[in-house]
Amino acid sequence: MSDSNQSLTLRAPVAGVVVPLTAVPDPVFASLTLGEGIALDPLGECLHAPCDGEVVQCARTHHAFTLRTEAGVELLLHLGLDTVELNGKGIEPLVAVGDQVRAGDPLCRFDADALALGASALITPLVITEAAGWQLLPSKHREGERVSLGEPLLVLTRTAIEQSDTRADGPLAERRVTLALASGLHARPAARLRAIAREHNVNLTVQQECSSDNAASASASSLSALMNLGLTEGATLKLTAQGEAAEAALDAAERLLTTPEAEEHSAPASSTLTAVALKEGELAGLVASPGLAIGPLVSYQLPLPAVPLMGEGEAVETDRLKKALLSVGEALANAEAQATRQGQSAEAEIFAAHGAWLEDPDLAAAAGQHISEGRSAGQAWREALDAEAARLAASGNTLLAARVADLRDLQRRVMVELSDDQQAALPELPKGAVVVADELTPSELVAVATQHPAGLCLAGGGTTSHVAILARARGIPCLVAMGASLIDAANSATSESVILDAENGRLALSPSATQRAEVAERIDARRYEAEQAQALAHEPAMTLDGREIEVCANIGGAEEARLAADSGADGVGLLRSEFLFLERDSAPSEATQRDEYQAAVKALDGKPVIIRTLDIGADKQLPYLRLPSVPNPALGVRGARLWASQPELLETQLRALLGVTPLETLHIMLPMVTEVGELREVRKRLETLASEMGLDTRPRLGAMIEVPSAALCARSLAVEADFLSIGTNDLTQYTLAMDREDPALTARADVLHPAVLRLIQATVDGAKGHCPVGVCGAAAGDERVALLLVALGVDELSVEPARVPAVKAALRCLNAAALADELPALLALDDATAVRQHLSAWLAKANQTDITTTTLERC
Repeated sequence: MSDSNQSLTLRAPVAGVVVPLTAVPDPVFASLTLGEGIALDPLGECLHAPCDGEVVQCARTHHAFTLRTEAGVELLLHLGLDTVELNGKGIEPLVAVGDQVRAGDPLCRFDADALALGASALITPLVITEAAGWQLLPSKHREGERVSLGEPLLVLTRTAIEQSDTRADGPLAERRVTLALASGLHARPAARLRAIAREHNVNLTVQQECSSDNAASASASSLSALMNLGLTEGATLKLTAQGEAAEAALDAAERLLTTPEAEEHSAPASSTLTAVALKEGELAGLVASPGLAIGPLVSYQLPLPAVPLMGEGEAVETDRLKKALLSVGEALANAEAQATRQGQSAEAEIFAAHGAWLEDPDLAAAAGQHISEGRSAGQAWREALDAEAARLAASGNTLLAARVADLRDLQRRVMVELSDDQQAALPELPKGAVVVADELTPSELVAVATQHPAGLCLAGGGTTSHVAILARARGIPCLVAMGASLIDAANSATSESVILDAENGRLALSPSATQRAEVAERIDARRYEAEQAQALAHEPAMTLDGREIEVCANIGGAEEARLAADSGADGVGLLRSEFLFLERDSAPSEATQRDEYQAAVKALDGKPVIIRTLDIGADKQLPYLRLPSVPNPALGVRGARLWASQPELLETQLRALLGVTPLETLHIMLPMVTEVGELREVRKRLETLASEMGLDTRPRLGAMIEVPSAALCARSLAVEADFLSIGTNDLTQYTLAMDREDPALTARADVLHPAVLRLIQATVDGAKGHCPVGVCGAAAGDERVALLLVALGVDELSVEPARVPAVKAALRCLNAAALADELPALLALDDATAVRQHLSAWLAKANQTDITTTTLERC
């Protein structure tokens, strides 16, 4: 939308959370190779035009659209990252090339879950690929800020001097190549072609060779033109370059187009299900939430609220619908806030998603159309969502179909607001029932869960549905996609109890008494173990050979500190102080920091609390801290290196930490330490500040071991430090040269790689006799890995609060000395897979496997 002849306002194409373009986890977008702009992490499921313009490019795979304004500005909207790999799955385009659109017109609908599972991120960049003499003003929106659909997002102004189209002169060169890019010529390689042309100062043209005389061609200066060629793998191309460096440019272009793209961000393969060999009287289903259950089979069905068919006029019914939507939106926001306070993150995320879907203008428009035809607000909403649910169910896409239950939930919530009848109470279910339903909405699942069902069986649904997420979060065994025969079976079932095996994907409708007894025994053993682990959570974790291991908690703030205390944690092994610095316009004050640190120390009531100083850089950035752009942020200014350029941040944080009482329980930990000099500098500054504040006590000062240099120099660090803490996530990343943010390398970036284990051993050996060594990385929460870490000599493990009881229980059944004797054999193995297999075999022999089922019973 053009505000005047001199400015152009771009509006949010979807409700979402702001992400600076330079923070997008894709080098082509982050480096601004495509152009300047902004990105949103979407909260809706429809992408809209940010301004008036013509659609000049629609990606073959529906994931990208380019608009050209009347002034010639070209804008690329790129739905998600690496969505080209999905080949259009989960995306429904609503426009075509040549269409004229107005600001706010829908461009495409998409299924957020389909994209989230198949792409590397949902983050959606909005990029100005052709400025046409316009300049982008700095955005007023900060990172992490939530914006609404249609809200002003960016403003461009016309520059004083129009950019001219400079064409290179010089030799003309041609080359024929075969396109080897599996996903074709999409945005990323198109941007690189343009960069090649600019770098070599040439005019570069791409043309597809075919039998026709009018084969389409495009200049590399136009991304939309390049992408509109629709080139796919195997296409024969003629490249033409003009300029003094034409041959060099063609060399670079040929390398780009004929080298298959690395699959570092390719979509994961679809999960396959092992065929279930069914016996007579059994039904199969997909495992949505694992576990075992025995109980009576009970059907659940709740009718929709009664609403009038016809309305009292368009104005009256439109107002009623608007008020109902507002009321439900407020209820969802309150439910999200309450779930967040109670630590129920799965519920909170789903309530947030429903709130975003409730704001979908297409649903409101469909209901409005029915109102204009004479329907009541309630009936209009019902029909609008019936139609959308039918469309999703008929899509043939299991991920889209899985969203039907969410639509039904929104349908019911709004209809309740518009119904005159008192809402019927939930059907009363016997405690311990295996509940059968065609579908359950998320809110129904939450309500059913209050009646303590033993398990759930759904005729429809999917393993990625929100009901499945909620069932897993609450530990309720659940099978889905069991088919219509499930309802028939439930209506005709005669057995007193069924067996729900949500580990092997089957429901036994007529189990024998022997089968029921065997499963009941397994369920009792697991329940007993969990209860015993919780009952002993506040007791020390003492190994069988007499070593006491501290099991602490990793937390993000004072609220989680209270959860850590309740879980039985022996202290806090890592408080990530950066949570105080994120999502703010400026750094937190000394008082703000001190209050938060004090609350955490108070919650632990005398137990040690380790607070890590600000760890910013690499994957975490601050909008008010402009760090220099570097090719590899993971190797740039971060952790302890930050203090040289930002000393005021450290000084304020140290003063806040020194203001906490009692200082005896407060420990300070420095991230990303590479040499002892960094630790000495901070200790020196800490001493100076403590003296200025008139303090007699000093907090303990430690260092994180996250890079190989620190592990190999652990002895010199241990002489200076009061404690060391190994961050296994980064140590594994830097040792194996595998980005821990790369989903394609997640399985290979394994802490059990012999090289990583040797560095952990070097750390423990170097610190021996000087200071204790802990582990605060994710590996400490893996019970089997935790046992090996203790055998290596680690003194303390820090895990997520909920993991504390189970890790303590596992340690109590460990003979650490015996496992230590096995270390030479483990460290001599070739790779992490071999170490895992050897460790599992040793634990099985030592009666240490299956910690979650029988370890406590054996102990």
